[in-house]
Parts: sequence; structure tokens; C-alpha cells
Amino acid sequence: MRECNVSANKAACNCTYPCSKKGICCECIAYHRKNGELPACYFPADAERTYDRSIEHYLKIR
Repeated sequence: MRECNVSANKAACNCTYPCSKKGICCECIAYHRKNGELPACYFPADAERTYDRSIEHYLKIR
């Protein structure tokens, strides 16, 4: 299993919400999946800033 490279993940992360999972993608994905959502990296910047991570929102903008 590969180790999580938090520094590299944070550099590539477009999420603007302050949370403890930033850069720890496996935790971020698990959290959003549990809530029926997608993580910020699925959204363009303008849509990400709404903090609406719903699948419906994703489908609407795509």
C-alpha cells in the first residue's frame, strides 16, 4: 500500500473549505461518500465555492 503524500495532495487540492481532511484524500472521499456527496476535486472553482457537494449539483453543472 502506498503512503499518503499529504503535502502533494494539498498542493493539488482545490477545496476552499477549512477541514482536517485536506490533503488526506482517502478520508475526504470516505467522508463525502458516506454523506452521498462528491469531494471538491470533482467541481470547477466557481461551483466548489458554493460548498454544495451533492451529486445532483455535480450532474447539473456537468
